[in-house]
Amino acid sequence: MSSTAEDVNKIGKKLEKMTSRKDSSSCAQALDLLKALQTINMTLEVLQKTRIGMIVNNLRKSITDEDVVSLSKTLIKTWKKLLVEKDAKAAADKEPQTDAQKAGNNGSETQKNNSLNDSKSKTNTNSNANTNSAKSAPNGPSFGRQSSYPPDTSNEVRLKCRELLANALKYEDTYDSDETLFDPEDIACKIENNVFKEFKDTNFKYKSRIRSRVANLNDKKNPDLKLNVLRGSIKPEKIAIMTAEEMASKDMKELRNKFTKEAINDHQMAMTSGTKTDLIKCPACKKSNCTYNQVQTRSADEPMTTFCFCNECGKRWKFC
Repeated sequence: MSSTAEDVNKIGKKLEKMTSRKDSSSCAQALDLLKALQTINMTLEVLQKTRIGMIVNNLRKSITDEDVVSLSKTLIKTWKKLLVEKDAKAAADKEPQTDAQKAGNNGSETQKNNSLNDSKSKTNTNSNANTNSAKSAPNGPSFGRQSSYPPDTSNEVRLKCRELLANALKYEDTYDSDETLFDPEDIACKIENNVFKEFKDTNFKYKSRIRSRVANLNDKKNPDLKLNVLRGSIKPEKIAIMTAEEMASKDMKELRNKFTKEAINDHQMAMTSGTKTDLIKCPACKKSNCTYNQVQTRSADEPMTTFCFCNECGKRWKFC
């Protein structure tokens, strides 16, 4: 990591501690750290590696000091310009040539043709070599703008999967405009590429994995998953392999834990141990040869749960 990134990381760790403590008495120190960030020649690469944008934004929300809030907003807006400049440059590379540019290119093409005629055989040889190498490339020719993330592909299934993931990662209107988030299309490419690397084919397992990511990212009851992916808290390579349980919302995880606990409690009654009684009748075989155990499964002021086992037919049930 470069010295600039290391300096930003050190400042970021100090700001995170202040954010977690929500200590208003350290506003002066926070202001000094933000001023230090203002003097650093920030690059997009350093922003993405250190996630300093998210750290400063969290600090802005947790501290009410006007100077800290104002300087935080200034820094975030300045850093967001780096993303805007990157997108503008990419768009400029895609713009079609003007008539004047085409005319200039036509003039230069005439000069090039004269020199190319002298080396026609050599050009044909190079052309054939390039054609053969293109045929041997596993992913075919690249498409769209070049990216330093995953390699581009012409496979229609992969392109469609990237599109579905990008749509699922689109920014919501409720997101804070001052917060720095990653590009949904770039993240979608990374996720798809990691899934493809695992299966090495667009088979059923590959498609199921993609569908699972899309469904969970689109889940309105689990907005934190998408936001954490866009923030960079969950890396693309991580979400590409996460299970449904890991991607679930907090409420769903609590519900699953509750069901698991109930299932464990239901099986706490042993097959043969317990207190035998003829006062309980089995609802299945209607015989009164049963064994029961009592377990405190709820709060202390609630009655115990009675787990019953029929010694005749093996049925198990519970009642409170």
